[in-house]
Amino acid sequence: MQNSLLTTVLLPVALAIVMLGMGLSLVPEDFRRISRYPRAVALGSICQIVVLPLIGGLLAWLWPMEPELAVGLVIVAICPGGPSSNLITYLAKGDVALSVTLTAISSVVTVFTIPVLANLALQLLMGSGAEISLPVVPTMLRIVLITLVPTAIGMGIRQRFTATALRLEKQMGRLAAGLLALIILLLVIKEAGKLPGFIAQVGAAVVALNLLGTAAGFLSARQLGLPLAQRLSIAIEVGIQNGTLAIAITAGLLNNIDMAVPAAIYSLWMNITGFAMVAFGRRKLAAAQGSGNG
Repeated sequence: MQNSLLTTVLLPVALAIVMLGMGLSLVPEDFRRISRYPRAVALGSICQIVVLPLIGGLLAWLWPMEPELAVGLVIVAICPGGPSSNLITYLAKGDVALSVTLTAISSVVTVFTIPVLANLALQLLMGSGAEISLPVVPTMLRIVLITLVPTAIGMGIRQRFTATALRLEKQMGRLAAGLLALIILLLVIKEAGKLPGFIAQVGAAVVALNLLGTAAGFLSARQLGLPLAQRLSIAIEVGIQNGTLAIAITAGLLNNIDMAVPAAIYSLWMNITGFAMVAFGRRKLAAAQGSGNG
């Protein structure tokens, strides 16, 4: 009963609300900004779409854990950035415009990369004879339906009814957070007997994925000479993933609750590092302003 409720009702509704809320925050300028900040957009996209999946794949390959958990870890890494990254970037005084642009780009690109990379992970980590797989074209269409269509609807509302969109955006965010919390609670109840063992196996790998991804984003942006605000944006964007989509793919499309455990753990942990980045960004900015005044 719980599994059916989770996969057929709560997950699609929660994901649609998350993506509708993101659409309400987007305007066409967010996509045109690619030509304005080409280096920052290119670096952030590479870190999100290439570097993080590579880190996830290496951790899944090297870390001793059950194959289902390893696949679940990879699926977290191949998902797009989470819309909450934009709020965390704002609180950290990062470049919000860049954050929104990177979230939008990764949400579009990963429609095509998720089915391919997820199937590759299934073959490598569970064996070529794995009984579960994602049919590529149908999976792309389903991801479009539950992510890009609500996003497009949200953008349409923003264009036509701006004041209404700005009011709805906050409410959608709260509702999506509440539904995600309920989904994680149902997963915890469903996996109560296995959860301590799962956390012992994959918990440290989840933390490592988040910390290494965040550090890779920040350090590569610093190496490229980008300003602090853009460094913060890229680091947060790489570290904050769309956990709801990862759970929808594992528990919904793949119908494997065990695979959803890394996504549930990541969804909780990423907020800790996200708000650590808020404290870090504010402190660095205050220090820079202090030295400037001095």
